[in-house]
Amino acid sequence: MQGSAPRHELVYAQRDSGPLVLDLVLPAQPAALRPTAAPAPVVVWLHGGGWFTGDRHLAPDLTRWFAARGLAMASIEYRLSGQALFPAQLHDVRAAVRFLRAHADELGLDAERIGLWGSSAGGHLAALAGLTGHVHALPGEDVGADDPSAAVQAVAEGYGPVDLERVVAEAPTSAPPAMSGANAPEARLLGGLPSERRELARDACLLTHVTDAAPPFQIAHGTEDVLVRASQSALLHEALVAAGVESSLHLVAGYRHGFLNPAGAVEVPGPPVFDDGRLEREGAAPSACRWSVPGAEERTGPSSFSFDVVGDFLARHLGVYDDGRGEGSQR
Repeated sequence: MQGSAPRHELVYAQRDSGPLVLDLVLPAQPAALRPTAAPAPVVVWLHGGGWFTGDRHLAPDLTRWFAARGLAMASIEYRLSGQALFPAQLHDVRAAVRFLRAHADELGLDAERIGLWGSSAGGHLAALAGLTGHVHALPGEDVGADDPSAAVQAVAEGYGPVDLERVVAEAPTSAPPAMSGANAPEARLLGGLPSERRELARDACLLTHVTDAAPPFQIAHGTEDVLVRASQSALLHEALVAAGVESSLHLVAGYRHGFLNPAGAVEVPGPPVFDDGRLEREGAAPSACRWSVPGAEERTGPSSFSFDVVGDFLARHLGVYDDGRGEGSQR
């Protein structure tokens, strides 16, 4: 089932650099999994690109795997690091959530069922926005007391950096000069190397913000990713579990960076270390899954990862349906 005709270039915020826009696709009607004309839960997609490149068009097929589940999809622009330094990007994501919540009725959306999904730099921002959603206003954020909440009900993210200082320290020595040292994506984001901008790097570190107020998380990472090591996602998963938050971690066997993107959509220039298009081409990939819910011991075991696994996670946690299965029992 395909989604309805998208609404392009909806302006969700105005910045000094210009308007920030999003494209919105509503699920087709009728949908077996939700009543006809009922407001749709919405998932915000956040593109990758090292925070310095990319746009809302850098995305997997946002209708193919999600419209049949009754999910609306919003792909947004956020300010790149050449336009503004961190935390501008986080403020933009939170502004998009507030916009969708404030305009839910006119857009046909359910204001109480909003999720985030992102890859790479977008995965970092999705996670960060999910972790800080319970905070009404962050430092430097222009938010009124009566403005809508930025909270979300679920976060799915793929291979996003967690601790920026560690990412730089673990960067491959083969990285070209345009992507290393002061030109590293993390340095561009912070306005200097994380080791030199410690306070800002701490604010950008996901581990800083993990609390029991976080929504459920699904994390996916390729075991052969050399740009952002899979150990980064393990750090986030373990912190969430320790805080009593539901979290699942799929370590996708043999996959490299960028596998959520369609073929030919490389997030950043550089050596051939990307797997763009691979997940779409192969359909599913073997993974080792770690899954934990509050009050129960963590479960581990072989599983499989696919776009359907992402869609099922989001559909369950945004209240579209409950199939009675846990993350580790999907295969």
